[in-house]
Amino acid sequence: MIGYTTVGTNDLEKARGFYDALFETVGAKRLMQLDEGFTGYGKEMGQPMLCVTPPYDGEKATVGNGMMVALQADSREQVDALHAKAVELGGADEGAPGIRAPEEMGFYAAYFRDLDGNKLCAFKVG
Repeated sequence: MIGYTTVGTNDLEKARGFYDALFETVGAKRLMQLDEGFTGYGKEMGQPMLCVTPPYDGEKATVGNGMMVALQADSREQVDALHAKAVELGGADEGAPGIRAPEEMGFYAAYFRDLDGNKLCAFKVG
């Protein structure tokens, strides 16, 4: 159902470096890059993507309160790797990897923020 989602940035080249290295962890890569800065990451075209871009209106990018992008991982090890890579790249820890309640749901997740403060979650169910 989701085609792509976007997060804003105030430093496009720094953001691209962060996401290039972060998504390499899970076999995703930069799939598109438009002249105005819109940059899309994913595993292949036609699949969901996360895009980073300066705001279209030219105003400063800000973080939406309550807004978060969740990245589905193939394993708990990938969740761990994404969280560790984000922090290594200068992102902020928002919740270490682990099972979230209710335990029977089997929702294993980690939370972090990118260099612009956008909140992301890496998760694996089961």
